[in-house]
Amino acid sequence: MPTSTGSVTVIGGGLAGCEAAWQLATRGVAVTLMEMRPEVMTPAHTSGDLAELVCSNSLKSEDAQTAAGLLKAELELLGSMVLSVAREQRVPAGGALAVDRARFSAEVTRRVEEHPLITLQRGEASAIPDGPVIIATGPLSSASIEAALSAIVGAERLAFFDAAAPIVDEQSMDRSIVFAASRYGKGETADYLNAPMTREEYDVFYGALVGAARVHEKDFERRELFSACQPVEEVARSGRDALRFGALKPVGLEDPRTGVRPWAVVQLRAENASGSAYNLVGFQTNLTFPEQRRVFRLIPGLEDAEFFRYGVMHRNTFVDAPRVLDATLSVRATPRVRLAGQLTGTEGYVEAVASGLLAGLNTFAAVVGGEPAILPVTTAFGALVAYATDPMTTKYQPMHVNFGIIPPLKERVRGKRERYAAYSHRALSDLRAWLARRDDLRFAGGHFDG
Repeated sequence: MPTSTGSVTVIGGGLAGCEAAWQLATRGVAVTLMEMRPEVMTPAHTSGDLAELVCSNSLKSEDAQTAAGLLKAELELLGSMVLSVAREQRVPAGGALAVDRARFSAEVTRRVEEHPLITLQRGEASAIPDGPVIIATGPLSSASIEAALSAIVGAERLAFFDAAAPIVDEQSMDRSIVFAASRYGKGETADYLNAPMTREEYDVFYGALVGAARVHEKDFERRELFSACQPVEEVARSGRDALRFGALKPVGLEDPRTGVRPWAVVQLRAENASGSAYNLVGFQTNLTFPEQRRVFRLIPGLEDAEFFRYGVMHRNTFVDAPRVLDATLSVRATPRVRLAGQLTGTEGYVEAVASGLLAGLNTFAAVVGGEPAILPVTTAFGALVAYATDPMTTKYQPMHVNFGIIPPLKERVRGKRERYAAYSHRALSDLRAWLARRDDLRFAGGHFDG
């Protein structure tokens, strides 16, 4: 049995909470991880497994010359447990990292449950316990913990709704119409299924989509949605061609029946390793279930589609990070409490993992009396945290990592691809140098390796 140094409570067994608990326990800190499921369920979760993915099963690009790919490279250097599990449980998705969601969450659960310094406690947390605490209860925080959090951060928080895409049975698709291909042939295999549309078919679908009945929204649900999670019907309402230049863009694809590029294309991505279930990429929606069945069956090749899951809308709660959090993700008014995951106002699966890792590192540093863990601002996540916790940031809204918030390069680099490659090279070089100076944060085994 490893010797423990101090103890910490982590509330929330999602991506961020599991990563935070693992980072602490691997460094010899005893952790009580509190997860209310399955005793108390949410509108979006379906199981009691930890790290359950309730929206897409994609963790985005692995190309280090993209912001999402760079963040994964940073997490690999930092020894992320959750990222290592994701790569073990991946399913084909071209250049993206997508996972078999059931196997993924089951393996994270197994690792957490078997760690000798992590005690998994099932049940709803109704108050913030004494001592060091990391709150990572996510967008579907219970009313009890939200009230407790409100008491220490004030009312400076917002609520809006994310949208989850429908999942369909592969065997119910018409494969004489739906074809396998990745845009521009990227990836070793054709990792997406594609439902092509003619102009006439698109017009019929568009008209049905914008006229379809939606789930009735309460007043507090009508606030502006985060742009990356806009329901497909809301995107469509912004203009007849909005979808054709967004999720349904046909570029890089050719309909094998005609040999020409379709007017629009609906892409479907595998949900599991067996390829028996596919989600409609970019089809987060707030349509009623009967309307989803009617409208989405207008997509060529999905006329007889059977739905494993309809799209749903779910609440997302986050704090006004620039006013509430410091650079260590600690609550300014109550420094012993740190936040992680979507509560911090960072948006995205991998961003949640990163915030859990960073909250874990900083809580460990506080427990042992060490220096705070402040990532270089030239890194993808260091830049996001710096932006999110800067009091000068006004009208803050949840954000993914992106190159736009990273400090500019010293020398001008022409060409977007070359410029992003330079950002990535600098970020990873600076992170390696930072890690070399932080021996105090290393795992007991002497290296950053999850």
